[in-house]
Amino acid sequence: MSDQPVNLIDRRVIEANALVPVIRAFGQKIGLDTAKAVVQKIHENASRAYGRACAQEKKSNTMADLAEVVSSWAKGNALEEDVIELTETRYAFSVTRCRYAEKYRELGMAEFGYCLSCCRDEPFAEGFNPDIRFERCQTIMEGAPYCDFKFTLDT
Repeated sequence: MSDQPVNLIDRRVIEANALVPVIRAFGQKIGLDTAKAVVQKIHENASRAYGRACAQEKKSNTMADLAEVVSSWAKGNALEEDVIELTETRYAFSVTRCRYAEKYRELGMAEFGYCLSCCRDEPFAEGFNPDIRFERCQTIMEGAPYCDFKFTLDT
């Protein structure tokens, strides 16, 4: 057995294989949209807590710190990104390839991708630094050609 930690994309695949059958089963009882919303809320809350934990571990929550953590989500070639801007008050980039979305499609779980992954981004930023505002208008997961991430520090 390897001592290597499981990378984030592999973790999301493991989670999807465990959660999607549960979401589908609950969806038959309470409606699929409701079941997905419940899972999404759980992921949002966990991501907000993870953002706080990251900031506490770093003992700092600057935009550079945020960029460092966010860029780690691309490990294992999970994302291809083009950084547009990184300053003390703004971090903007486009994701031009998302292997998370590709994996969910391969697994026949594309409709669950947002509630399993994408929904985590904004609450992570809120937890990391409540003064950072997150904006994204589109995602590959939802069919767009790229994801547009914008983090702005309100000063």
